[in-house]
This record gives sequence, C-alpha cells and structure tokens, in this order.
Amino acid sequence: MDFLQYLNEYGYYALFIITFLEGETVLIIAGFLASTGDLALPWVIVSAFLGTFAGDQTFFYLGRFKGIAFLEKRPKWHRKTDKVFDLLRRHQIKVVLGFRFIYGVRNVTPFVIGASRMHPAKFFVLNFIGALVWAIIFGCVGYQFGYVAEAMLGDIKKYEVYLLSILVVGAALLFWRSTQKTEK
Repeated sequence: MDFLQYLNEYGYYALFIITFLEGETVLIIAGFLASTGDLALPWVIVSAFLGTFAGDQTFFYLGRFKGIAFLEKRPKWHRKTDKVFDLLRRHQIKVVLGFRFIYGVRNVTPFVIGASRMHPAKFFVLNFIGALVWAIIFGCVGYQFGYVAEAMLGDIKKYEVYLLSILVVGAALLFWRSTQKTEK
C-alpha cells in the first residue's frame, strides 16, 4: 500500500485521533492534501472538529473530576495553569472560544476550565463553537497554502512530497521548541 492509498483509507481517522490531542499542524497538512485532491476539505474539517471537540470535552471532565488535586501534585504545571486560571477570571467566554489559538496553553486549558467548575452546558456550547471555528480556519489555511504553492510551482503533485516534508519538519521544530519552553 503506498502513502496516498494509506492516507485516503485512514487519513480522516488519523486526523480525528491527532486532533483529539493537539493537531494544528496536522490539520494544516490535511488541508493542503485536500487542495491536491488527496482528501476532501469538508471531511478534513469534520474530522478535525470532531477530534478536537471530543478531546476538549474529555479533558474538561477530567479537570472537573480530578482537577485541583491533580494539579497540586504537579508543581511544574503551575506556571501554565496559573496563567489559564487568571485568563479565565478576566475573560471566561473569550478563553473558551479562543484557547485553541493561544500558543502554549492549548493542551492544559480544557482541564483547567473543568477544574474551575464552569458549568458543563456552558463549556459544551462554547467549546462546540470554538472547535468548529478552529477546524474551519486551520483546514482552510492548509487548503489555501496548497493553492498558493500550486500557483507558484505549477503542477504541485511533482512537489507534494517536498512540501509535505517541509510542513512535517516545521511541525517537528515547533513541537521541539514548545517542549523546550515547558522544561524551563
């Protein structure tokens, strides 16, 4: 089975699983692949939306039930969690709608929101809206990147592997950089 066949068969499932945990870069890559015809943009957006929404709901409930006691045992997390608690006190609705777009706090935020005792129905509605907007924006950014690359390079299929490699290396560098910041 070649890469594109594998991607066509499992791409949406993989996107769901990855966006359950994180996923901006993978969503951009999937959007790019939609521009080349290897995936369909509507299904990319739906898969990413469902993955991120389900992941955030899961972490919200983990925070709601395990929240403060769990955080007390992890003093290294306090810098990030304190930042999120402070943002929640000042801008609750904006934080829930936009935490996916705030670098460095995306993973811990739904957990902290759950620990803050926000009402589950309120989080559900705001998380639904935020996840949908996020999936549309990042999916379309990748899709547009594909069109820009094709306009600049011509037949993009010839360069697809190189462009994907650049995106993957860029993602790896961003991941490495974020792990370096959290260790400090």
